[in-house]
Amino acid sequence: MADTPTTSDLFKAKAITDGNVHAAVDAYIADPSTSLFVMGEGYGLDLAEAVQAHKWAKATVSHPTATEHLKRAAVRTAILLARPEKR
Repeated sequence: MADTPTTSDLFKAKAITDGNVHAAVDAYIADPSTSLFVMGEGYGLDLAEAVQAHKWAKATVSHPTATEHLKRAAVRTAILLARPEKR
């Protein structure tokens, strides 16, 4: 899987925009069970899996005193480090 680029790599390559990442964060915040989010040039990411796989994001979104801003930052980090699949 090391050959599969991260969302961050795709963002740097301009295959995914900041708007795509922002929309993915919004989608997760609206529904944490979102299993497929399509972004950019046909890339799909399981948002729920991406957040659950990232230890800090998982702990932050479930912490009762975490602020909305902190939760969004944690989700964004998990999404940027995830490896979307080309669809």
